[in-house]
Amino acid sequence: METQYSILLYYCYAPIADPEAFREEHHLFCIKNNILGRIIIAHEGLNGTVSGSKQDCEVYMNTLKADPRFSHIDFKIDTSPIHAFQKLYVRVKPEIVNSSLSHIDPNKQTGIHLSPAEFKAMKDAEDVVVLDVRSNYEHHVGRFKNAVTLDIENFRDFPEQVKDLQQFKNKKILTYCTGGIKCEKASAYLLEQGFENVYQLHGGIIKYGIEEGGEDFEGKCYVFDNRVVVDVNQVNPKIVSTCFVCGVISDRMVNCANPECNVHVPICENCGWEMEGACSPACKVHPRKRVYNGSGSYPKELNGYNPMIGVKR
Repeated sequence: METQYSILLYYCYAPIADPEAFREEHHLFCIKNNILGRIIIAHEGLNGTVSGSKQDCEVYMNTLKADPRFSHIDFKIDTSPIHAFQKLYVRVKPEIVNSSLSHIDPNKQTGIHLSPAEFKAMKDAEDVVVLDVRSNYEHHVGRFKNAVTLDIENFRDFPEQVKDLQQFKNKKILTYCTGGIKCEKASAYLLEQGFENVYQLHGGIIKYGIEEGGEDFEGKCYVFDNRVVVDVNQVNPKIVSTCFVCGVISDRMVNCANPECNVHVPICENCGWEMEGACSPACKVHPRKRVYNGSGSYPKELNGYNPMIGVKR
Protein backbone atom coordinates (compact mmCIF):
# COMPACT_ATOMS: atom_id res chain seq x y z
CA MET A 1 0.00 0.00 0.00
CA GLU A 2 1.35 3.40 -1.01
CA THR A 3 2.33 5.67 1.87
CA GLN A 4 0.18 8.79 2.26
CA TYR A 5 1.94 11.87 3.57
CA SER A 6 0.51 14.84 5.41
CA ILE A 7 1.73 18.43 5.31
CA LEU A 8 1.07 20.41 8.49
CA LEU A 9 1.04 24.21 8.68
CA TYR A 10 0.73 25.65 12.18
CA TYR A 11 1.75 28.29 14.69
CA CYS A 12 1.08 28.91 18.34
CA TYR A 13 1.73 32.01 20.43
CA ALA A 14 2.52 30.57 23.87
CA PRO A 15 5.36 31.41 26.28
CA ILE A 16 8.34 29.06 26.11
CA ALA A 17 10.63 29.74 29.07
CA ASP A 18 13.70 28.00 27.64
CA PRO A 19 13.57 27.94 23.81
CA GLU A 20 16.98 26.28 23.49
CA ALA A 21 15.98 23.36 25.72
CA PHE A 22 12.66 22.99 23.90
CA ARG A 23 14.43 23.11 20.53
CA GLU A 24 16.66 20.23 21.60
CA GLU A 25 13.74 18.16 22.84
CA HIS A 26 11.56 18.91 19.82
CA HIS A 27 14.33 18.24 17.31
CA LEU A 28 14.90 14.77 18.76
CA PHE A 29 11.16 14.11 18.81
CA CYS A 30 10.91 14.98 15.11
CA ILE A 31 13.82 12.66 14.26
CA LYS A 32 12.21 9.81 16.20
CA ASN A 33 8.91 10.31 14.37
CA ASN A 34 10.33 10.83 10.86
CA ILE A 35 9.14 14.45 10.63
CA LEU A 36 10.85 16.79 8.15
CA GLY A 37 10.34 20.52 7.67
CA ARG A 38 11.05 23.94 9.11
CA ILE A 39 10.20 24.82 12.71
CA ILE A 40 10.96 28.13 14.42
CA ILE A 41 10.97 28.39 18.21
CA ALA A 42 11.09 31.60 20.25
CA HIS A 43 10.16 32.81 23.71
CA GLU A 44 6.77 33.78 22.22
CA GLY A 45 5.89 30.36 20.76
CA LEU A 46 6.47 28.14 17.76
CA ASN A 47 5.77 28.19 14.03
CA GLY A 48 6.22 25.36 11.57
CA THR A 49 5.52 23.66 8.28
CA VAL A 50 6.34 19.95 8.39
CA SER A 51 5.61 16.77 6.52
CA GLY A 52 5.53 13.09 7.37
CA SER A 53 3.47 9.96 6.94
CA LYS A 54 -0.15 10.31 7.96
CA GLN A 55 0.48 8.17 11.04
CA ASP A 56 3.60 10.07 12.10
CA CYS A 57 1.84 13.40 11.67
CA GLU A 58 -1.03 12.20 13.84
CA VAL A 59 1.47 11.40 16.60
CA TYR A 60 3.11 14.80 16.07
CA MET A 61 -0.17 16.72 16.35
CA ASN A 62 -1.45 14.76 19.34
CA THR A 63 1.83 15.21 21.20
CA LEU A 64 1.92 18.98 20.72
CA LYS A 65 -1.74 19.36 21.70
CA ALA A 66 -1.13 17.30 24.84
CA ASP A 67 1.26 20.00 26.03
CA PRO A 68 -0.89 22.53 27.96
CA ARG A 69 1.06 25.40 26.38
CA PHE A 70 -0.02 24.35 22.90
CA SER A 71 -3.45 22.82 23.53
CA HIS A 72 -5.12 25.54 21.40
CA ILE A 73 -2.86 24.98 18.38
CA ASP A 74 -4.68 24.87 15.02
CA PHE A 75 -3.20 22.60 12.34
CA LYS A 76 -3.91 23.17 8.66
CA ILE A 77 -3.56 19.75 7.01
CA ASP A 78 -2.86 18.97 3.36
CA THR A 79 -1.96 15.67 1.70
CA SER A 80 0.91 14.69 -0.56
CA PRO A 81 2.24 11.52 -2.22
CA ILE A 82 5.76 12.39 -0.97
CA HIS A 83 7.54 14.35 1.76
CA ALA A 84 7.26 18.09 1.12
CA PHE A 85 10.74 18.60 2.60
CA GLN A 86 14.14 16.98 2.33
CA LYS A 87 15.57 18.10 5.67
CA LEU A 88 14.65 18.99 9.20
CA TYR A 89 15.33 22.49 10.54
CA VAL A 90 14.45 23.32 14.14
CA ARG A 91 15.83 26.73 15.03
CA VAL A 92 15.59 29.28 17.81
CA LYS A 93 14.95 32.86 16.70
CA PRO A 94 13.88 36.11 18.41
CA GLU A 95 10.36 35.85 16.91
CA ILE A 96 8.38 33.06 15.29
CA VAL A 97 7.79 35.35 12.31
CA ASN A 98 10.20 38.18 11.50
CA SER A 99 7.94 41.17 12.10
CA SER A 100 9.79 44.05 13.80
CA LEU A 101 6.79 43.97 16.16
CA SER A 102 8.33 42.01 19.02
CA HIS A 103 6.58 44.23 21.57
CA ILE A 104 3.18 42.87 20.51
CA ASP A 105 1.70 39.86 22.33
CA PRO A 106 -1.21 38.43 20.30
CA ASN A 107 -2.47 36.71 23.46
CA LYS A 108 -3.22 40.16 24.89
CA GLN A 109 -4.43 42.03 21.81
CA THR A 110 -5.19 41.07 18.23
CA GLY A 111 -7.93 41.43 15.65
CA ILE A 112 -11.23 39.58 15.95
CA HIS A 113 -10.81 36.07 14.54
CA LEU A 114 -13.19 35.19 11.73
CA SER A 115 -13.86 31.63 10.67
CA PRO A 116 -13.58 31.05 6.90
CA ALA A 117 -17.38 31.09 6.66
CA GLU A 118 -17.58 34.40 8.55
CA PHE A 119 -14.83 35.90 6.42
CA LYS A 120 -16.65 34.83 3.25
CA ALA A 121 -19.90 36.40 4.48
CA MET A 122 -18.23 39.74 5.33
CA LYS A 123 -15.60 40.24 2.65
CA ASP A 124 -17.77 41.86 -0.03
CA ALA A 125 -19.67 44.34 2.18
CA GLU A 126 -19.34 48.04 1.27
CA ASP A 127 -17.90 49.00 4.65
CA VAL A 128 -15.16 46.31 4.46
CA VAL A 129 -11.59 46.41 3.18
CA VAL A 130 -9.84 43.07 2.65
CA LEU A 131 -6.13 43.55 3.40
CA ASP A 132 -3.35 41.20 2.29
CA VAL A 133 -0.45 41.48 4.75
CA ARG A 134 1.94 39.21 2.81
CA SER A 135 5.01 40.10 0.77
CA ASN A 136 5.05 41.04 -2.92
CA TYR A 137 6.17 37.66 -4.26
CA GLU A 138 3.27 36.03 -2.40
CA HIS A 139 0.40 38.27 -3.45
CA HIS A 140 1.68 38.70 -7.01
CA VAL A 141 0.90 35.04 -7.71
CA GLY A 142 -2.43 34.96 -5.83
CA ARG A 143 -4.74 37.12 -3.72
CA PHE A 144 -8.38 37.65 -2.84
CA LYS A 145 -10.52 39.45 -5.41
CA ASN A 146 -10.43 43.23 -4.78
CA ALA A 147 -7.94 42.87 -1.90
CA VAL A 148 -5.67 45.76 -0.95
CA THR A 149 -2.05 44.63 -1.27
CA LEU A 150 1.10 46.23 0.13
CA ASP A 151 4.41 46.88 -1.58
CA ILE A 152 6.64 45.02 0.88
CA GLU A 153 9.57 42.66 0.36
CA ASN A 154 9.32 41.24 3.89
CA PHE A 155 6.69 41.28 6.63
CA ARG A 156 9.01 43.35 8.83
CA ASP A 157 8.26 46.25 6.44
CA PHE A 158 4.53 46.14 7.29
CA PRO A 159 4.56 48.96 9.91
CA GLU A 160 5.96 51.40 7.32
CA GLN A 161 2.99 50.73 5.03
CA VAL A 162 0.30 51.44 7.62
CA LYS A 163 0.51 55.18 6.95
CA ASP A 164 -0.91 54.47 3.47
CA LEU A 165 -3.96 52.75 5.01
CA GLN A 166 -5.27 55.81 6.88
CA GLN A 167 -7.99 56.29 4.25
CA PHE A 168 -9.56 53.04 5.52
CA LYS A 169 -9.71 53.95 9.21
CA ASN A 170 -13.50 54.14 9.18
CA LYS A 171 -13.84 50.78 7.47
CA LYS A 172 -13.82 47.23 8.79
CA ILE A 173 -10.36 45.83 8.01
CA LEU A 174 -10.26 42.09 7.25
CA THR A 175 -6.63 40.94 7.24
CA TYR A 176 -5.44 37.67 5.79
CA CYS A 177 -2.20 35.75 5.12
CA THR A 178 -1.17 32.18 4.29
CA GLY A 179 -1.91 30.47 7.60
CA GLY A 180 -2.86 33.29 9.98
CA ILE A 181 0.40 33.95 11.82
CA LYS A 182 1.24 37.31 10.23
CA CYS A 183 -2.29 38.58 10.84
CA GLU A 184 -1.92 38.05 14.58
CA LYS A 185 0.62 40.87 14.82
CA ALA A 186 -0.54 42.88 11.81
CA SER A 187 -4.07 43.21 13.17
CA ALA A 188 -2.75 44.02 16.65
CA TYR A 189 -0.52 46.73 15.20
CA LEU A 190 -3.46 48.24 13.31
CA LEU A 191 -5.40 48.41 16.58
CA GLU A 192 -2.38 50.00 18.23
CA GLN A 193 -2.34 52.64 15.47
CA GLY A 194 -5.95 53.65 16.05
CA PHE A 195 -7.88 51.40 13.65
CA GLU A 196 -10.98 50.32 15.55
CA ASN A 197 -12.63 47.55 13.50
CA VAL A 198 -9.93 45.02 12.73
CA TYR A 199 -10.48 41.34 11.94
CA GLN A 200 -8.37 38.44 10.72
CA LEU A 201 -9.05 35.30 8.72
CA HIS A 202 -8.42 32.50 11.21
CA GLY A 203 -6.29 29.80 9.63
CA GLY A 204 -5.52 32.01 6.65
CA ILE A 205 -5.86 31.24 2.96
CA ILE A 206 -5.11 27.55 3.48
CA LYS A 207 -7.98 27.00 5.92
CA TYR A 208 -10.31 29.09 3.74
CA GLY A 209 -9.52 26.81 0.82
CA ILE A 210 -10.17 23.69 2.88
CA GLU A 211 -13.44 24.86 4.45
CA GLU A 212 -14.95 27.22 1.86
CA GLY A 213 -13.50 25.95 -1.41
CA GLY A 214 -11.33 29.04 -1.82
CA GLU A 215 -14.05 31.06 -3.51
CA ASP A 216 -12.79 34.44 -4.84
CA PHE A 217 -9.15 33.70 -4.08
CA GLU A 218 -7.61 34.43 -7.45
CA GLY A 219 -4.38 32.75 -8.53
CA LYS A 220 -2.36 30.34 -6.40
CA CYS A 221 -1.18 30.46 -2.81
CA TYR A 222 2.56 30.67 -2.19
CA VAL A 223 3.69 28.12 0.39
CA PHE A 224 7.01 27.57 2.11
CA ASP A 225 7.82 24.00 1.09
CA ASN A 226 8.94 22.18 -2.04
CA ARG A 227 5.55 22.68 -3.70
CA VAL A 228 6.17 26.48 -3.91
CA VAL A 229 2.53 27.24 -4.84
CA VAL A 230 -0.75 25.37 -4.35
CA ASP A 231 -4.24 25.60 -5.77
CA VAL A 232 -6.82 27.01 -3.34
CA ASN A 233 -9.92 27.90 -5.34
CA GLN A 234 -12.16 25.04 -6.46
CA VAL A 235 -15.15 27.33 -7.08
CA ASN A 236 -14.16 30.15 -9.47
CA PRO A 237 -10.42 29.88 -10.13
CA LYS A 238 -8.58 32.54 -12.10
CA ILE A 239 -4.92 33.16 -12.97
CA VAL A 240 -3.80 36.67 -12.00
CA SER A 241 -0.02 36.53 -12.46
CA THR A 242 2.03 37.07 -15.59
CA CYS A 243 5.41 35.81 -16.75
CA PHE A 244 8.19 38.01 -15.37
CA VAL A 245 10.07 37.71 -18.68
CA CYS A 246 7.48 37.97 -21.48
CA GLY A 247 4.24 39.03 -19.77
CA VAL A 248 2.08 36.09 -20.84
CA ILE A 249 -0.46 34.83 -18.30
CA SER A 250 1.31 32.31 -16.07
CA ASP A 251 1.19 31.09 -12.48
CA ARG A 252 4.25 28.88 -12.80
CA MET A 253 6.39 30.08 -9.87
CA VAL A 254 10.17 29.87 -10.27
CA ASN A 255 13.26 30.68 -8.25
CA CYS A 256 15.79 32.44 -10.46
CA ALA A 257 18.60 30.03 -11.37
CA ASN A 258 21.14 32.63 -10.26
CA PRO A 259 21.53 31.87 -6.53
CA GLU A 260 22.69 35.42 -5.85
CA CYS A 261 19.36 36.67 -7.20
CA ASN A 262 17.01 33.75 -6.34
CA VAL A 263 13.99 36.02 -6.87
CA HIS A 264 10.60 34.26 -6.62
CA VAL A 265 8.62 35.17 -9.75
CA PRO A 266 6.22 33.58 -12.25
CA ILE A 267 8.04 32.46 -15.42
CA CYS A 268 6.19 30.59 -18.18
CA GLU A 269 7.54 27.26 -19.38
CA ASN A 270 8.82 28.63 -22.71
CA CYS A 271 10.77 31.44 -21.04
CA GLY A 272 11.98 29.04 -18.38
CA TRP A 273 13.77 26.94 -20.98
CA GLU A 274 14.84 29.89 -23.13
CA MET A 275 16.31 31.74 -20.13
CA GLU A 276 17.64 28.52 -18.59
CA GLY A 277 15.70 29.29 -15.41
CA ALA A 278 17.03 32.84 -15.10
CA CYS A 279 14.86 35.92 -14.63
CA SER A 280 17.02 38.23 -16.76
CA PRO A 281 19.82 38.15 -19.34
CA ALA A 282 22.31 39.17 -16.63
CA CYS A 283 21.26 36.25 -14.42
CA LYS A 284 21.39 33.88 -17.40
CA VAL A 285 25.12 34.49 -17.85
CA HIS A 286 25.97 34.65 -14.15
CA PRO A 287 28.93 32.35 -13.39
CA ARG A 288 27.15 30.73 -10.44
CA LYS A 289 23.91 30.01 -12.32
CA ARG A 290 22.44 26.66 -11.36
CA VAL A 291 21.54 24.01 -13.93
CA TYR A 292 17.87 24.40 -14.86
CA ASN A 293 15.85 21.16 -14.74
CA GLY A 294 12.48 22.59 -15.80
CA SER A 295 11.04 22.99 -12.31
CA GLY A 296 12.63 26.24 -11.16
CA SER A 297 13.06 24.73 -7.71
CA TYR A 298 16.51 24.08 -6.30
CA PRO A 299 16.34 22.12 -3.04
CA LYS A 300 19.69 21.58 -1.45
CA GLU A 301 21.27 18.21 -2.01
CA LEU A 302 21.18 15.91 0.99
CA ASN A 303 24.90 15.07 0.68
CA GLY A 304 24.76 12.59 3.56
CA TYR A 305 22.70 15.01 5.67
CA ASN A 306 22.77 13.99 9.32
CA PRO A 307 19.85 15.42 11.33
CA MET A 308 21.78 14.73 14.54
CA ILE A 309 24.31 17.45 13.71
CA GLY A 310 23.91 20.24 16.24
CA VAL A 311 22.09 18.07 18.75
CA LYS A 312 23.71 18.05 22.16
CA ARG A 313 24.60 14.71 23.64
